[in-house]
Amino acid sequence: MTLLDQSVGRIALSLPGATRIFHAHHIDFCCGGRITLREAAQRAGLQPDQLVAELDSLSANASNEHDWRDASDDALIDHILTRYHDVHRQQLPELTRMARRVEQVHGDRDSCPHGLADLLTDIHQEMESHMQKEEQILFPMLRRDLGAQAQGPITVMRHEHDDHGASLEHLMMLTDGINPPKGACTTWRALYAGLREFRDDLMQHIHLENNLLFERAG
Repeated sequence: MTLLDQSVGRIALSLPGATRIFHAHHIDFCCGGRITLREAAQRAGLQPDQLVAELDSLSANASNEHDWRDASDDALIDHILTRYHDVHRQQLPELTRMARRVEQVHGDRDSCPHGLADLLTDIHQEMESHMQKEEQILFPMLRRDLGAQAQGPITVMRHEHDDHGASLEHLMMLTDGINPPKGACTTWRALYAGLREFRDDLMQHIHLENNLLFERAG
């Protein structure tokens, strides 16, 4: 199977550094991980051969991304809980606070991300509910090797991941692709740096669940 015929999610799992290229071209490898690289290139308005060339040029030594494909479900779940669930719970309150501050101080500027703090509040509430479902219902089932019985909860989690992806798109729209405007204050720049980190973390989080943990439970 050629690279173009492989799914974006599979490439993100198997090729260290691929997620950086996907981020650069705004290719969704988490919620949209089941489409082929060829289709992803078409949707992004890229020449497929160009994308393949960029992926072929990757060096395994150029990334510190861990390969989780051989990890047990327990190890993968533990990683998701500590690296993503715990981190999101730290990120979102501070991002919301900074967004509220930027809107209060710079609300008269056309480039002000009006509505961002409210969006982040909604994201926080939705993600907290989502993560609790995983922690209290789905992950314990997967730890007990009850993947067949867990297909209903997995379907719900996939739908909620799609909702998270839509929220990220809204976030990108409000922030001009998370690019601070000229003359942005320190808080504004720090907010956008934090938003980029959160966006990258959430996409990697969803990617590991959708394209690895949930697929193994089928």
